[in-house]
Amino acid sequence: MGEKKTTTGEGLGFYKEYVAGMMAGLATVAVGHPFDTVKVKLQKHNTDVQGLRYKNGLHCASRILQTEGVKGLYRGATSSFFGMAFESSLMFGIYSQAKLFLRGTLPDDGPRPEIIVPSAMFGGAIISFVLCPTELVKCRMQIQGTDSLVPNFRRYKSPLDCAVQTVKNEGVTGIFRGGSATLLRECAGNAVFFTVYEYLRYHIHSRLEDSKLKDGYLVDLGIGVFTGGLGGIACWSAVLPFDVAKTIIQTSSDKATERNPFKVLSSIHKRAGLKGCYAGLGPTIVRAFPANAAAIVAWEFSMKMLGIKRD
Repeated sequence: MGEKKTTTGEGLGFYKEYVAGMMAGLATVAVGHPFDTVKVKLQKHNTDVQGLRYKNGLHCASRILQTEGVKGLYRGATSSFFGMAFESSLMFGIYSQAKLFLRGTLPDDGPRPEIIVPSAMFGGAIISFVLCPTELVKCRMQIQGTDSLVPNFRRYKSPLDCAVQTVKNEGVTGIFRGGSATLLRECAGNAVFFTVYEYLRYHIHSRLEDSKLKDGYLVDLGIGVFTGGLGGIACWSAVLPFDVAKTIIQTSSDKATERNPFKVLSSIHKRAGLKGCYAGLGPTIVRAFPANAAAIVAWEFSMKMLGIKRD
Protein backbone atom coordinates (compact mmCIF):
# COMPACT_ATOMS: atom_id res chain seq x y z
CA MET A 1 0.00 0.00 0.00
CA GLY A 2 3.04 2.21 0.06
CA GLU A 3 4.28 2.46 3.62
CA LYS A 4 2.99 5.30 5.76
CA LYS A 5 5.27 8.09 6.82
CA THR A 6 3.71 9.03 10.10
CA THR A 7 4.33 11.59 12.79
CA THR A 8 4.05 9.02 15.56
CA GLY A 9 7.17 10.24 17.25
CA GLU A 10 5.85 13.77 17.69
CA GLY A 11 4.15 13.99 21.06
CA LEU A 12 0.95 11.98 21.11
CA GLY A 13 0.66 11.83 17.32
CA PHE A 14 0.24 8.06 17.37
CA TYR A 15 -3.38 8.46 18.55
CA LYS A 16 -4.34 9.70 15.09
CA GLU A 17 -4.01 6.19 13.67
CA TYR A 18 -6.64 5.00 16.16
CA VAL A 19 -9.00 7.90 15.44
CA ALA A 20 -8.80 7.17 11.71
CA GLY A 21 -9.49 3.51 12.43
CA MET A 22 -12.57 4.44 14.45
CA MET A 23 -13.96 6.39 11.48
CA ALA A 24 -13.37 3.34 9.29
CA GLY A 25 -15.40 1.20 11.68
CA LEU A 26 -18.34 3.60 11.75
CA ALA A 27 -18.38 3.71 7.95
CA THR A 28 -18.30 -0.09 7.78
CA VAL A 29 -21.39 -0.50 9.96
CA ALA A 30 -23.36 2.29 8.28
CA VAL A 31 -22.87 0.71 4.86
CA GLY A 32 -22.64 -2.99 5.66
CA HIS A 33 -24.97 -3.79 8.58
CA PRO A 34 -28.11 -4.55 6.50
CA PHE A 35 -26.14 -7.12 4.49
CA ASP A 36 -24.76 -8.54 7.72
CA THR A 37 -28.25 -9.01 9.15
CA VAL A 38 -29.26 -11.04 6.09
CA LYS A 39 -26.05 -13.06 6.34
CA VAL A 40 -26.61 -13.91 10.01
CA LYS A 41 -30.22 -15.00 9.42
CA LEU A 42 -29.14 -17.26 6.56
CA GLN A 43 -26.34 -18.74 8.65
CA LYS A 44 -28.63 -19.39 11.59
CA HIS A 45 -31.73 -20.72 9.86
CA ASN A 46 -30.38 -22.31 6.68
CA THR A 47 -28.03 -24.64 8.55
CA ASP A 48 -30.32 -26.01 11.26
CA VAL A 49 -31.76 -29.51 11.34
CA GLN A 50 -35.16 -28.32 10.06
CA GLY A 51 -33.62 -27.51 6.69
CA LEU A 52 -33.68 -24.39 4.52
CA ARG A 53 -35.77 -21.40 5.59
CA TYR A 54 -34.80 -18.88 2.92
CA LYS A 55 -34.26 -19.42 -0.80
CA ASN A 56 -31.40 -16.90 -0.98
CA GLY A 57 -30.19 -13.58 0.36
CA LEU A 58 -32.64 -11.54 -1.70
CA HIS A 59 -35.56 -13.64 -0.43
CA CYS A 60 -34.39 -13.16 3.16
CA ALA A 61 -33.96 -9.39 2.72
CA SER A 62 -37.39 -9.02 1.14
CA ARG A 63 -39.00 -10.94 4.01
CA ILE A 64 -37.34 -8.68 6.56
CA LEU A 65 -38.47 -5.55 4.71
CA GLN A 66 -42.03 -6.84 4.39
CA THR A 67 -42.42 -7.70 8.06
CA GLU A 68 -40.18 -5.18 9.85
CA GLY A 69 -39.22 -2.49 7.38
CA VAL A 70 -35.76 -0.95 7.06
CA LYS A 71 -35.27 -0.98 10.83
CA GLY A 72 -35.30 -4.78 10.67
CA LEU A 73 -32.17 -4.71 8.52
CA TYR A 74 -30.44 -2.57 11.16
CA ARG A 75 -31.44 -4.80 14.08
CA GLY A 76 -28.47 -5.08 16.45
CA ALA A 77 -26.73 -2.09 14.85
CA THR A 78 -26.30 -0.27 18.16
CA SER A 79 -23.85 -2.81 19.53
CA SER A 80 -22.18 -2.95 16.10
CA PHE A 81 -21.53 0.80 16.00
CA PHE A 82 -19.90 0.72 19.43
CA GLY A 83 -18.12 -2.57 18.82
CA MET A 84 -16.86 -1.75 15.32
CA ALA A 85 -15.77 1.77 16.27
CA PHE A 86 -13.60 0.38 19.06
CA GLU A 87 -12.52 -2.73 17.15
CA SER A 88 -11.63 -0.84 13.99
CA SER A 89 -9.76 1.80 15.97
CA LEU A 90 -7.67 -0.94 17.58
CA MET A 91 -7.22 -2.93 14.36
CA PHE A 92 -5.99 -0.11 12.15
CA GLY A 93 -4.00 1.48 14.96
CA ILE A 94 -2.27 -1.71 16.07
CA TYR A 95 -1.66 -2.77 12.48
CA SER A 96 -0.04 0.56 11.62
CA GLN A 97 2.11 0.63 14.74
CA ALA A 98 3.15 -3.02 14.34
CA LYS A 99 4.23 -2.35 10.76
CA LEU A 100 6.37 0.57 11.83
CA PHE A 101 7.97 -1.57 14.53
CA LEU A 102 8.65 -4.56 12.27
CA ARG A 103 9.95 -2.43 9.43
CA GLY A 104 12.54 -0.80 11.67
CA THR A 105 15.37 0.44 9.48
CA LEU A 106 14.43 -1.60 6.42
CA PRO A 107 14.20 0.43 3.19
CA ASP A 108 10.76 1.73 2.22
CA ASP A 109 10.67 -0.12 -1.10
CA GLY A 110 7.11 -1.43 -1.15
CA PRO A 111 4.93 -3.88 0.75
CA ARG A 112 6.59 -6.84 2.44
CA PRO A 113 4.57 -9.95 3.38
CA GLU A 114 6.86 -10.66 6.34
CA ILE A 115 5.70 -7.31 7.77
CA ILE A 116 2.09 -7.15 6.59
CA VAL A 117 0.98 -10.65 7.60
CA PRO A 118 2.23 -10.75 11.21
CA SER A 119 1.08 -7.15 11.79
CA ALA A 120 -2.41 -7.97 10.52
CA MET A 121 -2.62 -11.25 12.44
CA PHE A 122 -1.44 -9.59 15.66
CA GLY A 123 -4.08 -6.88 15.29
CA GLY A 124 -6.70 -9.53 14.46
CA ALA A 125 -5.83 -11.56 17.55
CA ILE A 126 -6.15 -8.53 19.84
CA ILE A 127 -9.47 -7.33 18.44
CA SER A 128 -11.03 -10.80 18.54
CA PHE A 129 -11.38 -10.37 22.31
CA VAL A 130 -13.36 -7.16 21.73
CA LEU A 131 -15.36 -8.46 18.81
CA CYS A 132 -16.50 -11.73 20.37
CA PRO A 133 -18.92 -10.32 23.00
CA THR A 134 -20.18 -7.48 20.79
CA GLU A 135 -20.84 -9.84 17.88
CA LEU A 136 -22.56 -12.33 20.15
CA VAL A 137 -25.01 -9.60 21.19
CA LYS A 138 -25.36 -8.43 17.58
CA CYS A 139 -26.09 -11.92 16.26
CA ARG A 140 -28.62 -12.73 18.98
CA MET A 141 -30.43 -9.46 18.30
CA GLN A 142 -30.36 -10.05 14.54
CA ILE A 143 -32.09 -13.44 14.66
CA GLN A 144 -35.03 -11.91 16.51
CA GLY A 145 -37.90 -10.63 14.44
CA THR A 146 -41.46 -11.08 13.30
CA ASP A 147 -40.66 -12.90 10.06
CA SER A 148 -43.25 -15.68 9.70
CA LEU A 149 -40.70 -17.99 8.06
CA VAL A 150 -38.76 -18.41 11.28
CA PRO A 151 -39.73 -18.81 14.95
CA ASN A 152 -40.73 -15.59 16.67
CA PHE A 153 -37.67 -14.84 18.76
CA ARG A 154 -38.36 -12.00 21.18
CA ARG A 155 -36.12 -12.87 24.07
CA TYR A 156 -34.20 -9.60 24.30
CA LYS A 157 -35.52 -6.04 24.60
CA SER A 158 -32.21 -4.35 23.77
CA PRO A 159 -28.50 -5.08 23.28
CA LEU A 160 -27.89 -4.33 26.96
CA ASP A 161 -30.69 -6.69 27.99
CA CYS A 162 -29.18 -9.35 25.73
CA ALA A 163 -25.75 -8.96 27.34
CA VAL A 164 -27.18 -9.00 30.87
CA GLN A 165 -29.34 -12.08 30.22
CA THR A 166 -26.44 -13.90 28.58
CA VAL A 167 -24.18 -13.35 31.57
CA LYS A 168 -27.01 -14.20 33.98
CA ASN A 169 -27.95 -17.45 32.24
CA GLU A 170 -24.59 -18.60 30.91
CA GLY A 171 -22.05 -16.96 33.19
CA VAL A 172 -19.27 -14.54 32.26
CA THR A 173 -17.77 -17.10 29.89
CA GLY A 174 -21.06 -17.17 28.00
CA ILE A 175 -20.49 -13.69 26.61
CA PHE A 176 -17.26 -14.99 25.04
CA ARG A 177 -18.96 -17.95 23.36
CA GLY A 178 -17.49 -18.38 19.89
CA GLY A 179 -14.12 -16.93 20.87
CA SER A 180 -12.04 -19.54 19.03
CA ALA A 181 -13.96 -19.09 15.79
CA THR A 182 -13.67 -15.30 16.11
CA LEU A 183 -9.91 -15.54 16.68
CA LEU A 184 -9.39 -17.76 13.64
CA ARG A 185 -11.58 -15.55 11.46
CA GLU A 186 -9.88 -12.30 12.48
CA CYS A 187 -6.28 -13.54 12.25
CA ALA A 188 -6.69 -15.16 8.84
CA GLY A 189 -9.15 -12.59 7.50
CA ASN A 190 -7.09 -9.53 8.32
CA ALA A 191 -3.92 -11.13 6.94
CA VAL A 192 -5.70 -11.72 3.61
CA PHE A 193 -7.40 -8.31 3.59
CA PHE A 194 -4.33 -6.19 4.26
CA THR A 195 -2.12 -8.23 1.94
CA VAL A 196 -4.49 -7.77 -1.00
CA TYR A 197 -5.14 -4.11 -0.14
CA GLU A 198 -1.46 -3.23 0.33
CA TYR A 199 -0.25 -4.87 -2.89
CA LEU A 200 -3.08 -3.52 -5.05
CA ARG A 201 -2.65 0.00 -3.72
CA TYR A 202 1.13 -0.06 -4.15
CA HIS A 203 1.05 -1.31 -7.75
CA ILE A 204 -1.74 1.09 -8.79
CA HIS A 205 0.14 4.06 -7.34
CA SER A 206 3.35 2.83 -8.98
CA ARG A 207 1.66 2.93 -12.38
CA LEU A 208 0.38 6.44 -11.69
CA GLU A 209 3.79 7.70 -10.49
CA ASP A 210 4.40 9.96 -13.47
CA SER A 211 0.75 10.77 -14.14
CA LYS A 212 -0.98 14.07 -13.46
CA LEU A 213 -3.76 12.01 -11.87
CA LYS A 214 -1.50 10.85 -9.04
CA ASP A 215 -2.69 13.36 -6.44
CA GLY A 216 -6.28 13.80 -7.58
CA TYR A 217 -9.03 13.60 -4.97
CA LEU A 218 -11.29 11.45 -7.16
CA VAL A 219 -8.37 9.18 -8.08
CA ASP A 220 -7.58 8.57 -4.40
CA LEU A 221 -11.27 7.87 -3.79
CA GLY A 222 -11.42 5.43 -6.69
CA ILE A 223 -8.27 3.60 -5.61
CA GLY A 224 -9.59 3.36 -2.04
CA VAL A 225 -12.91 1.94 -3.21
CA PHE A 226 -11.26 -0.56 -5.56
CA THR A 227 -8.52 -1.81 -3.22
CA GLY A 228 -10.69 -1.87 -0.12
CA GLY A 229 -13.54 -3.59 -1.95
CA LEU A 230 -11.39 -6.32 -3.49
CA GLY A 231 -9.55 -6.80 -0.20
CA GLY A 232 -12.90 -7.32 1.52
CA ILE A 233 -14.08 -9.87 -1.05
CA ALA A 234 -10.81 -11.82 -0.75
CA CYS A 235 -10.99 -11.75 3.03
CA TRP A 236 -14.56 -12.99 3.37
CA SER A 237 -14.18 -15.59 0.64
CA ALA A 238 -11.34 -17.07 2.68
CA VAL A 239 -12.87 -17.02 6.16
CA LEU A 240 -16.64 -17.34 5.72
CA PRO A 241 -16.78 -20.94 7.09
CA PHE A 242 -15.26 -19.71 10.38
CA ASP A 243 -17.91 -16.99 10.45
CA VAL A 244 -20.68 -19.55 9.89
CA ALA A 245 -19.36 -21.63 12.79
CA LYS A 246 -19.16 -18.51 14.96
CA THR A 247 -22.77 -17.61 14.24
CA ILE A 248 -24.01 -21.12 15.07
CA ILE A 249 -22.04 -21.20 18.31
CA GLN A 250 -23.03 -17.71 19.43
CA THR A 251 -26.74 -17.93 18.66
CA SER A 252 -27.22 -21.10 20.70
CA SER A 253 -28.07 -20.61 24.36
CA ASP A 254 -27.52 -24.29 25.15
CA LYS A 255 -24.43 -24.61 27.34
CA ALA A 256 -23.80 -28.08 25.92
CA THR A 257 -23.52 -26.80 22.34
CA GLU A 258 -20.24 -27.71 20.64
CA ARG A 259 -17.83 -24.76 20.64
CA ASN A 260 -15.00 -26.20 18.56
CA PRO A 261 -15.38 -24.42 15.19
CA PHE A 262 -13.93 -27.32 13.22
CA LYS A 263 -16.37 -29.81 14.78
CA VAL A 264 -19.26 -27.39 14.17
CA LEU A 265 -18.28 -27.08 10.50
CA SER A 266 -17.97 -30.86 10.22
CA SER A 267 -21.50 -31.22 11.57
CA ILE A 268 -22.82 -28.57 9.18
CA HIS A 269 -21.07 -30.25 6.26
CA LYS A 270 -22.75 -33.56 7.07
CA ARG A 271 -26.19 -31.88 7.15
CA ALA A 272 -25.93 -29.31 4.39
CA GLY A 273 -22.73 -30.01 2.49
CA LEU A 274 -20.21 -27.39 1.39
CA LYS A 275 -23.08 -25.02 0.66
CA GLY A 276 -23.98 -25.04 4.34
CA CYS A 277 -20.41 -24.09 5.32
CA TYR A 278 -20.74 -21.09 3.03
CA ALA A 279 -24.25 -20.10 4.13
CA GLY A 280 -24.76 -16.38 3.60
CA LEU A 281 -22.11 -16.20 0.87
CA GLY A 282 -24.27 -14.03 -1.40
CA PRO A 283 -25.01 -11.16 1.01
CA THR A 284 -21.51 -11.49 2.50
CA ILE A 285 -19.80 -10.91 -0.87
CA VAL A 286 -22.30 -8.21 -1.83
CA ARG A 287 -21.60 -6.52 1.52
CA ALA A 288 -17.84 -7.06 1.43
CA PHE A 289 -17.12 -4.68 -1.42
CA PRO A 290 -19.05 -1.55 -0.32
CA ALA A 291 -18.44 -2.03 3.42
CA ASN A 292 -14.68 -2.52 3.12
CA ALA A 293 -14.41 0.13 0.43
CA ALA A 294 -16.14 2.55 2.82
CA ALA A 295 -13.77 1.52 5.62
CA ILE A 296 -10.62 2.13 3.54
CA VAL A 297 -11.88 5.43 2.10
CA ALA A 298 -12.86 6.65 5.59
CA TRP A 299 -9.50 5.50 6.99
CA GLU A 300 -7.36 7.04 4.27
CA PHE A 301 -9.16 10.37 4.20
CA SER A 302 -9.30 10.57 7.99
CA MET A 303 -5.54 10.11 8.09
CA LYS A 304 -5.12 12.79 5.46
CA MET A 305 -7.31 15.16 7.47
CA LEU A 306 -5.30 14.34 10.62
CA GLY A 307 -2.03 15.10 8.86
CA ILE A 308 -0.63 11.58 8.56
CA LYS A 309 1.49 11.62 5.43
CA ARG A 310 1.73 8.62 3.13
CA ASP A 311 3.55 7.81 -0.08
